[in-house]
Amino acid sequence: MKLAENIYRSIQGLGIEKSLNYLAEQFPGKVIFSTSFGWEDQVITHMIFSEKLPIKVFTLETGRLFTETYYVWNRTLEKYGQKIHAFYPDTSALETMVSSKGPASFYESVENRKECCGIRKVEPLKRALAGNDIWITGIRAEQSLNRETMTAIESDESNRMIKYNPLFDWTLNQVKEYIRQNNIPYNPLHDKGFPSIGCAPCTRAVKEGEDFRAGRWWWEDQDKKECGLHVSS
Repeated sequence: MKLAENIYRSIQGLGIEKSLNYLAEQFPGKVIFSTSFGWEDQVITHMIFSEKLPIKVFTLETGRLFTETYYVWNRTLEKYGQKIHAFYPDTSALETMVSSKGPASFYESVENRKECCGIRKVEPLKRALAGNDIWITGIRAEQSLNRETMTAIESDESNRMIKYNPLFDWTLNQVKEYIRQNNIPYNPLHDKGFPSIGCAPCTRAVKEGEDFRAGRWWWEDQDKKECGLHVSS
C-alpha cells in the first residue's frame, strides 16, 4: 500500500503520457499493459506505441474472440508496427473442460462460466503478469458499480504488484473524442451497441437504457458479473 501511495504522489499532475514514461523509467522491463482492444485499451495502446515506451503490451487470446476484435488487433499492428504479445489458455486444461462438458458449458451455471473464464482468461493473465511490478489497465470508474470502489493507483495483493488505471477518471465521451482526434483504430462493434466486448458467446449488444455491462453474461445476476481478472484484494 505504501508503494502505491508513493507512486501516486510521484505521478500526480504529470498527465497520463508522462506518468507512463515515469513508470517505465522507474521500473525498467517490469511494466506491462493488458489490452482487449476496446475503446479504452486502444487509447492507452496509442499512448504507449506513439511514444515507443518500453512497456510490454499483451492480450488474452481466449479462442472465442469476435471476428471484429481480430480485425482491430491486426489494424493496430499495421498502424504502429509494434508487437502485441498473445497469451493462450493452457491446452490440457481447455481440452479437459471442453471434452467433459462441451463447448457451451458456461451457459449452464455460474460455476461453469467461472471455470471457463478461469481457464481462458485468469490463468493466462497470471502467466502474463508474472515477474512484473506494474500492471496498466483501461479500467474507468463509471464502467460498473464494483469498479467504482477502485482508484487510479492500487496495490493488487493477489498478483503482488501495483495496478495503474490511467483512464480511471475519464468519461466515455472523452475516450471517444481522443480516438477521433488521433485516428485510432477501434472495434466496429462499438458502433453497434457493444460498449464492452469480450468473448463472442458471452457478449451481446446493450439496449437503450441498459447498464454498461448488461451485455456481458446477460443470463446471470447483474451484480455478480466479473470474470476474475479485476478483483479487489
